[in-house]
Amino acid sequence: MKSISLLACALALVSTLGCQAQPDPASAPAADAPAAPVSQAGVAPGNSHPLPKHALIGYLHNFDNGIGVLPLGQVDDSWDVIVLAFAQDKGEGKVAFTPDPALDRAQLITDIAAKRAQGKIVVLSFGGELGTVTLNTRRDEDNFVATTAEAINTFGFDGIDIDLEKIAGVTHGAPVVPHLVSAVKRLHAMYPNLYVSMAPEHPYVQGGFVSMDGIWGAYLPLIDGLRDELDLLHVQLYNNGGLPTPYRAEKYPGGSVDMLVGSAKMLIEGFELAGGKGRFDGLRADQVALAVPSGLRAAGNGYATPADITRAFDCLTTASQCDDVKPAQPYPGFRGVMTWSINWDVTDGRTFSAPVGTHLRAAAAN
Repeated sequence: MKSISLLACALALVSTLGCQAQPDPASAPAADAPAAPVSQAGVAPGNSHPLPKHALIGYLHNFDNGIGVLPLGQVDDSWDVIVLAFAQDKGEGKVAFTPDPALDRAQLITDIAAKRAQGKIVVLSFGGELGTVTLNTRRDEDNFVATTAEAINTFGFDGIDIDLEKIAGVTHGAPVVPHLVSAVKRLHAMYPNLYVSMAPEHPYVQGGFVSMDGIWGAYLPLIDGLRDELDLLHVQLYNNGGLPTPYRAEKYPGGSVDMLVGSAKMLIEGFELAGGKGRFDGLRADQVALAVPSGLRAAGNGYATPADITRAFDCLTTASQCDDVKPAQPYPGFRGVMTWSINWDVTDGRTFSAPVGTHLRAAAAN
Protein backbone atom coordinates (compact mmCIF):
# COMPACT_ATOMS: atom_id res chain seq x y z
CA MET A 1 0.00 0.00 0.00
CA LYS A 2 1.20 3.53 -0.75
CA SER A 3 1.93 5.63 2.30
CA ILE A 4 1.22 9.07 3.66
CA SER A 5 3.16 9.41 6.89
CA LEU A 6 0.74 11.72 8.69
CA LEU A 7 -2.17 9.47 7.84
CA ALA A 8 -0.58 6.13 8.69
CA CYS A 9 -3.04 5.53 11.51
CA ALA A 10 -6.08 5.94 9.27
CA LEU A 11 -4.55 4.02 6.40
CA ALA A 12 -3.58 1.08 8.60
CA LEU A 13 -7.26 0.27 8.90
CA VAL A 14 -8.34 -2.72 6.85
CA SER A 15 -10.73 -4.87 8.79
CA THR A 16 -10.23 -3.57 12.32
CA LEU A 17 -10.55 -0.17 13.90
CA GLY A 18 -6.77 0.15 14.16
CA CYS A 19 -5.90 3.42 15.87
CA GLN A 20 -9.54 4.43 16.25
CA ALA A 21 -11.21 4.33 19.62
CA GLN A 22 -12.71 0.90 20.07
CA PRO A 23 -16.50 0.55 19.81
CA ASP A 24 -18.76 0.08 22.75
CA PRO A 25 -18.36 -3.60 23.76
CA ALA A 26 -22.12 -3.76 24.17
CA SER A 27 -22.50 -3.02 20.46
CA ALA A 28 -22.23 -6.54 19.09
CA PRO A 29 -21.45 -6.46 15.34
CA ALA A 30 -24.33 -7.47 13.13
CA ALA A 31 -23.73 -10.16 10.53
CA ASP A 32 -23.07 -8.85 7.04
CA ALA A 33 -26.03 -9.20 4.72
CA PRO A 34 -25.55 -12.10 2.30
CA ALA A 35 -24.52 -11.19 -1.21
CA ALA A 36 -26.29 -12.52 -4.24
CA PRO A 37 -24.51 -15.51 -5.80
CA VAL A 38 -21.75 -14.58 -8.22
CA SER A 39 -22.62 -15.20 -11.85
CA GLN A 40 -22.26 -13.50 -15.20
CA ALA A 41 -21.18 -9.84 -15.06
CA GLY A 42 -24.13 -7.51 -15.40
CA VAL A 43 -26.56 -10.12 -14.07
CA ALA A 44 -25.82 -10.73 -10.39
CA PRO A 45 -26.09 -7.61 -8.20
CA GLY A 46 -22.72 -6.10 -7.38
CA ASN A 47 -21.09 -7.99 -10.24
CA SER A 48 -20.05 -5.23 -12.62
CA HIS A 49 -19.02 -5.34 -16.24
CA PRO A 50 -15.47 -4.07 -16.82
CA LEU A 51 -15.24 -0.41 -17.73
CA PRO A 52 -14.67 0.37 -21.41
CA LYS A 53 -11.23 1.70 -22.31
CA HIS A 54 -12.57 5.26 -22.26
CA ALA A 55 -15.79 5.87 -20.36
CA LEU A 56 -18.44 8.58 -20.23
CA ILE A 57 -19.90 8.79 -16.73
CA GLY A 58 -22.99 10.77 -15.76
CA TYR A 59 -25.11 11.40 -12.68
CA LEU A 60 -28.87 10.90 -12.93
CA HIS A 61 -31.03 12.93 -10.55
CA ASN A 62 -33.26 11.06 -8.12
CA PHE A 63 -34.98 14.37 -7.37
CA ASP A 64 -36.69 17.16 -9.28
CA ASN A 65 -34.77 20.43 -9.22
CA GLY A 66 -37.11 22.08 -11.69
CA ILE A 67 -36.01 20.34 -14.89
CA GLY A 68 -37.94 17.13 -14.27
CA VAL A 69 -36.95 13.57 -13.44
CA LEU A 70 -35.63 11.41 -16.26
CA PRO A 71 -36.47 7.69 -16.15
CA LEU A 72 -33.40 5.49 -16.47
CA GLY A 73 -34.93 3.74 -19.47
CA GLN A 74 -34.84 7.06 -21.36
CA VAL A 75 -31.11 7.58 -20.82
CA ASP A 76 -29.40 7.22 -24.20
CA ASP A 77 -26.58 4.84 -25.01
CA SER A 78 -23.83 7.48 -24.85
CA TRP A 79 -23.38 6.84 -21.14
CA ASP A 80 -21.16 3.97 -20.00
CA VAL A 81 -21.67 4.53 -16.27
CA ILE A 82 -24.91 5.92 -14.84
CA VAL A 83 -24.76 7.07 -11.23
CA LEU A 84 -28.09 7.43 -9.43
CA ALA A 85 -27.99 10.41 -7.10
CA PHE A 86 -28.56 9.90 -4.22
CA ALA A 87 -29.15 7.33 -1.47
CA GLN A 88 -30.81 8.51 1.74
CA ASP A 89 -29.28 8.55 5.22
CA LYS A 90 -31.60 6.84 7.73
CA GLY A 91 -29.34 7.37 10.75
CA GLU A 92 -27.12 5.05 12.77
CA GLY A 93 -25.32 4.03 9.58
CA LYS A 94 -28.48 2.83 7.85
CA VAL A 95 -29.02 3.91 4.26
CA ALA A 96 -31.78 3.35 1.75
CA PHE A 97 -32.64 4.14 -1.83
CA THR A 98 -36.15 5.44 -2.38
CA PRO A 99 -36.94 6.37 -5.99
CA ASP A 100 -38.36 9.84 -6.57
CA PRO A 101 -42.20 9.85 -6.53
CA ALA A 102 -42.17 10.55 -10.27
CA LEU A 103 -40.43 7.21 -10.87
CA ASP A 104 -42.00 3.76 -10.73
CA ARG A 105 -39.95 1.49 -8.45
CA ALA A 106 -40.64 -1.73 -10.37
CA GLN A 107 -39.90 -0.06 -13.70
CA LEU A 108 -36.63 1.32 -12.33
CA ILE A 109 -35.52 -2.16 -11.29
CA THR A 110 -36.40 -3.42 -14.77
CA ASP A 111 -34.53 -0.52 -16.37
CA ILE A 112 -31.42 -1.16 -14.26
CA ALA A 113 -31.40 -4.80 -15.36
CA ALA A 114 -31.83 -3.76 -19.00
CA LYS A 115 -28.98 -1.25 -18.87
CA ARG A 116 -26.69 -3.79 -17.24
CA ALA A 117 -27.61 -6.39 -19.87
CA GLN A 118 -26.44 -3.85 -22.48
CA GLY A 119 -23.04 -3.66 -20.77
CA LYS A 120 -23.72 -0.43 -18.90
CA ILE A 121 -22.73 0.10 -15.26
CA VAL A 122 -25.41 1.45 -12.88
CA VAL A 123 -24.24 2.76 -9.54
CA LEU A 124 -25.80 4.14 -6.35
CA SER A 125 -24.20 7.33 -5.01
CA PHE A 126 -23.98 8.39 -1.38
CA GLY A 127 -23.80 12.06 -0.47
CA GLY A 128 -24.11 15.10 -2.67
CA GLU A 129 -24.23 18.70 -1.52
CA LEU A 130 -26.76 18.00 1.22
CA GLY A 131 -26.28 14.25 1.68
CA THR A 132 -24.94 12.55 4.78
CA VAL A 133 -23.96 9.12 6.01
CA THR A 134 -23.68 8.46 9.74
CA LEU A 135 -20.52 6.44 10.40
CA ASN A 136 -19.28 7.12 13.91
CA THR A 137 -19.13 3.64 15.45
CA ARG A 138 -18.65 0.00 14.54
CA ARG A 139 -22.40 -0.50 14.89
CA ASP A 140 -22.99 2.31 12.37
CA GLU A 141 -20.54 0.60 10.03
CA ASP A 142 -22.30 -2.75 10.40
CA ASN A 143 -25.64 -1.10 9.61
CA PHE A 144 -24.16 0.68 6.60
CA VAL A 145 -22.77 -2.56 5.17
CA ALA A 146 -26.02 -4.46 5.71
CA THR A 147 -28.34 -1.78 4.28
CA THR A 148 -26.06 -0.99 1.35
CA ALA A 149 -25.99 -4.69 0.48
CA GLU A 150 -29.79 -4.72 0.72
CA ALA A 151 -30.04 -1.83 -1.76
CA ILE A 152 -27.56 -3.51 -4.13
CA ASN A 153 -29.50 -6.77 -4.04
CA THR A 154 -32.93 -5.15 -4.31
CA PHE A 155 -32.22 -2.83 -7.24
CA GLY A 156 -29.39 -4.75 -8.90
CA PHE A 157 -26.75 -2.03 -8.70
CA ASP A 158 -23.25 -2.72 -9.98
CA GLY A 159 -21.69 -0.81 -7.13
CA ILE A 160 -21.40 2.39 -5.15
CA ASP A 161 -20.14 5.94 -5.54
CA ILE A 162 -18.86 8.04 -2.64
CA ASP A 163 -19.71 11.73 -2.99
CA LEU A 164 -19.63 12.73 0.67
CA GLU A 165 -18.77 16.31 1.52
CA LYS A 166 -18.32 18.49 4.60
CA ILE A 167 -21.93 18.10 5.73
CA ALA A 168 -21.17 14.38 6.09
CA GLY A 169 -18.23 15.17 8.37
CA VAL A 170 -15.40 14.28 6.00
CA THR A 171 -12.54 16.10 7.72
CA HIS A 172 -9.14 15.04 9.00
CA GLY A 173 -9.48 12.76 12.01
CA ALA A 174 -13.24 12.23 11.58
CA PRO A 175 -14.46 8.66 12.27
CA VAL A 176 -16.40 8.53 8.98
CA VAL A 177 -13.14 8.09 7.03
CA PRO A 178 -11.73 4.88 8.59
CA HIS A 179 -15.22 3.41 9.03
CA LEU A 180 -15.97 4.05 5.36
CA VAL A 181 -12.68 2.42 4.32
CA SER A 182 -13.55 -0.63 6.39
CA ALA A 183 -17.17 -0.74 5.19
CA VAL A 184 -16.23 -0.59 1.50
CA LYS A 185 -13.63 -3.32 1.98
CA ARG A 186 -16.28 -5.51 3.62
CA LEU A 187 -18.71 -4.87 0.77
CA HIS A 188 -15.99 -5.62 -1.77
CA ALA A 189 -15.33 -8.94 -0.04
CA MET A 190 -19.04 -9.75 -0.38
CA TYR A 191 -19.14 -8.65 -4.04
CA PRO A 192 -15.65 -9.21 -5.53
CA ASN A 193 -16.61 -7.39 -8.76
CA LEU A 194 -18.25 -4.46 -6.96
CA TYR A 195 -17.78 -1.17 -8.79
CA VAL A 196 -16.41 1.57 -6.52
CA SER A 197 -16.01 5.23 -7.48
CA MET A 198 -15.50 8.55 -5.70
CA ALA A 199 -16.44 12.11 -6.63
CA PRO A 200 -14.93 14.47 -4.04
CA GLU A 201 -14.58 18.20 -4.59
CA HIS A 202 -11.02 19.24 -5.41
CA PRO A 203 -10.21 20.91 -2.04
CA TYR A 204 -10.65 17.46 -0.43
CA VAL A 205 -7.99 15.94 -2.70
CA GLN A 206 -5.57 18.23 -4.52
CA GLY A 207 -6.22 20.73 -1.72
CA GLY A 208 -3.81 18.65 0.36
CA PHE A 209 -1.05 20.38 -1.59
CA VAL A 210 -1.83 23.69 0.16
CA SER A 211 -3.15 22.48 3.54
CA MET A 212 -3.74 19.28 5.47
CA ASP A 213 -6.33 20.60 7.87
CA GLY A 214 -10.13 20.45 8.04
CA ILE A 215 -11.53 19.45 4.66
CA TRP A 216 -8.26 20.15 2.81
CA GLY A 217 -6.86 16.83 1.63
CA ALA A 218 -9.37 14.99 3.83
CA TYR A 219 -10.21 12.45 1.09
CA LEU A 220 -6.58 11.38 0.69
CA PRO A 221 -6.68 8.71 3.44
CA LEU A 222 -9.96 7.42 1.98
CA ILE A 223 -8.48 7.21 -1.52
CA ASP A 224 -5.25 5.70 -0.28
CA GLY A 225 -7.03 3.21 1.95
CA LEU A 226 -9.21 2.01 -0.95
CA ARG A 227 -6.80 2.27 -3.87
CA ASP A 228 -6.95 -1.51 -4.39
CA GLU A 229 -10.77 -1.50 -4.52
CA LEU A 230 -11.20 1.80 -6.37
CA ASP A 231 -12.36 1.61 -9.98
CA LEU A 232 -12.60 5.31 -10.69
CA LEU A 233 -11.82 8.65 -9.06
CA HIS A 234 -13.39 11.70 -10.69
CA VAL A 235 -12.61 14.79 -8.63
CA GLN A 236 -15.15 17.59 -9.10
CA LEU A 237 -13.48 20.49 -10.90
CA TYR A 238 -16.41 22.85 -10.38
CA ASN A 239 -18.08 24.97 -7.69
CA ASN A 240 -14.74 25.59 -5.94
CA GLY A 241 -12.88 28.04 -8.16
CA GLY A 242 -9.38 27.55 -9.49
CA LEU A 243 -7.00 24.70 -8.73
CA PRO A 244 -3.71 25.07 -6.82
CA THR A 245 -1.02 22.78 -8.23
CA PRO A 246 2.74 22.23 -7.95
CA TYR A 247 3.16 23.49 -11.51
CA ARG A 248 2.97 27.26 -10.96
CA ALA A 249 2.40 29.69 -8.09
CA GLU A 250 -1.03 30.86 -9.25
CA LYS A 251 -4.14 28.72 -9.40
CA TYR A 252 -5.23 27.48 -12.78
CA PRO A 253 -8.65 28.94 -13.58
CA GLY A 254 -11.72 26.75 -13.58
CA GLY A 255 -12.63 25.27 -16.93
CA SER A 256 -9.17 25.74 -18.45
CA VAL A 257 -7.28 22.97 -20.21
CA ASP A 258 -4.42 23.49 -17.76
CA MET A 259 -6.72 22.99 -14.77
CA LEU A 260 -8.13 19.79 -16.24
CA VAL A 261 -4.73 18.38 -17.16
CA GLY A 262 -3.09 19.58 -13.94
CA SER A 263 -5.74 17.97 -11.76
CA ALA A 264 -5.32 14.58 -13.45
CA LYS A 265 -1.52 14.87 -13.52
CA MET A 266 -1.52 15.31 -9.72
CA LEU A 267 -3.73 12.24 -9.24
CA ILE A 268 -1.61 10.04 -11.52
CA GLU A 269 1.89 11.32 -10.82
CA GLY A 270 1.37 12.18 -7.15
CA PHE A 271 2.22 15.30 -5.18
CA GLU A 272 3.82 16.47 -1.95
CA LEU A 273 1.51 17.28 0.93
CA ALA A 274 1.49 20.64 2.66
CA GLY A 275 3.65 21.15 5.72
CA GLY A 276 6.01 18.31 4.92
CA LYS A 277 3.34 15.79 5.89
CA GLY A 278 4.23 13.18 3.32
CA ARG A 279 3.35 12.47 -0.26
CA PHE A 280 0.30 11.22 -2.10
CA ASP A 281 1.51 8.54 -4.48
CA GLY A 282 -0.42 8.52 -7.72
CA LEU A 283 -3.12 6.15 -8.88
CA ARG A 284 -3.11 4.18 -12.12
CA ALA A 285 -4.19 6.31 -15.07
CA ASP A 286 -7.13 3.98 -15.70
CA GLN A 287 -8.47 4.83 -12.22
CA VAL A 288 -8.79 8.54 -13.03
CA ALA A 289 -11.33 10.58 -15.00
CA LEU A 290 -12.01 14.28 -15.45
CA ALA A 291 -15.16 15.65 -13.76
CA VAL A 292 -16.85 18.70 -15.23
CA PRO A 293 -20.31 20.30 -15.46
CA SER A 294 -22.36 19.34 -18.49
CA GLY A 295 -23.30 22.95 -19.15
CA LEU A 296 -23.29 26.47 -17.78
CA ARG A 297 -26.42 25.87 -15.69
CA ALA A 298 -25.24 22.60 -14.16
CA ALA A 299 -22.80 24.19 -11.69
CA GLY A 300 -21.95 27.55 -10.19
CA ASN A 301 -18.56 27.69 -11.89
CA GLY A 302 -15.96 25.49 -13.54
CA TYR A 303 -17.62 25.04 -16.93
CA ALA A 304 -15.29 23.78 -19.65
CA THR A 305 -16.27 23.73 -23.30
CA PRO A 306 -16.47 20.33 -25.02
CA ALA A 307 -13.55 21.44 -27.20
CA ASP A 308 -11.37 22.11 -24.14
CA ILE A 309 -12.47 18.87 -22.47
CA THR A 310 -11.45 16.83 -25.49
CA ARG A 311 -8.18 18.76 -25.79
CA ALA A 312 -7.38 17.99 -22.15
CA PHE A 313 -8.25 14.33 -22.73
CA ASP A 314 -5.93 14.21 -25.76
CA CYS A 315 -3.17 15.92 -23.80
CA LEU A 316 -3.39 13.27 -21.10
CA THR A 317 -3.66 10.28 -23.44
CA THR A 318 -1.33 11.32 -26.27
CA ALA A 319 0.65 14.33 -24.90
CA SER A 320 -0.77 16.41 -27.76
CA GLN A 321 -3.13 19.42 -27.71
CA CYS A 322 -1.65 20.55 -24.36
CA ASP A 323 -1.38 24.12 -23.12
CA ASP A 324 1.24 24.85 -20.43
CA VAL A 325 0.75 21.77 -18.23
CA LYS A 326 1.87 18.49 -19.77
CA PRO A 327 1.88 14.96 -18.37
CA ALA A 328 5.26 13.36 -17.68
CA GLN A 329 4.32 10.82 -20.36
CA PRO A 330 1.21 9.96 -22.36
CA TYR A 331 -1.36 7.94 -20.43
CA PRO A 332 -3.28 6.06 -23.14
CA GLY A 333 -5.32 4.24 -20.51
CA PHE A 334 -6.66 7.42 -18.91
CA ARG A 335 -10.24 6.49 -18.30
CA GLY A 336 -12.48 9.31 -19.45
CA VAL A 337 -14.87 12.03 -18.37
CA MET A 338 -17.58 12.33 -15.73
CA THR A 339 -20.25 15.02 -15.65
CA TRP A 340 -22.94 16.50 -13.50
CA SER A 341 -25.40 15.71 -14.91
CA ILE A 342 -27.31 13.59 -17.41
CA ASN A 343 -30.48 15.56 -16.64
CA TRP A 344 -28.88 18.91 -17.37
CA ASP A 345 -27.29 17.54 -20.54
CA VAL A 346 -30.66 16.36 -21.82
CA THR A 347 -32.23 19.71 -20.92
CA ASP A 348 -29.47 21.49 -22.86
CA GLY A 349 -29.93 19.33 -25.95
CA ARG A 350 -27.04 16.88 -25.35
CA THR A 351 -24.46 19.58 -26.06
CA PHE A 352 -22.04 17.78 -23.72
CA SER A 353 -22.57 14.05 -24.24
CA ALA A 354 -22.79 14.15 -28.03
CA PRO A 355 -19.34 15.67 -28.72
CA VAL A 356 -17.50 14.32 -25.67
CA GLY A 357 -18.97 10.82 -25.97
CA THR A 358 -18.15 10.69 -29.68
CA HIS A 359 -14.56 11.72 -28.96
CA LEU A 360 -14.11 9.09 -26.26
CA ARG A 361 -15.49 6.32 -28.46
CA ALA A 362 -13.24 7.35 -31.34
CA ALA A 363 -10.20 7.35 -29.05
CA ALA A 364 -11.10 3.89 -27.74
CA ALA A 365 -11.33 2.57 -31.30
CA ASN A 366 -7.79 3.71 -32.17
